[in-house]
Amino acid sequence: MPGVGSLTALAYVLTIEDPTRFADARAVGSYLGLRPRRADSGARSPQLHVTKAGDEMLRRLLVGATHYILGPFGPDTDLRRWGLALAARGGKRGKRIAVVAVARKLSVLLLRLWVTGEAYEPLRNATTTSRPRSATA
Repeated sequence: MPGVGSLTALAYVLTIEDPTRFADARAVGSYLGLRPRRADSGARSPQLHVTKAGDEMLRRLLVGATHYILGPFGPDTDLRRWGLALAARGGKRGKRIAVVAVARKLSVLLLRLWVTGEAYEPLRNATTTSRPRSATA
């Protein structure tokens, strides 16, 4: 996977240890501390910083991989397109929010690929096109 080197992959495997311990692949984002805090009270639901509950080194490596993916030399992937769209609509802190969101999504994707054993498809969503319906006579 572009952006994820051998050091990041090794740290990911050693930190997670057993990929089957997560009932849902999205739970790995919370485990690594890449989930925003919650402080809901009544009508207010502010957007807070990430929890930073997990392994700091792996979180830094995933954010570094995300900077490469979103940077000028990152290859064209679905993840990059999603992250750049998120950064564009995010306002003043858009890029920082997008980096953490893409890092969280990257961690979920890595776990999913690890569990299923599938090969990474960079433009999976872009290449899936619906077939045109044939007109019935």
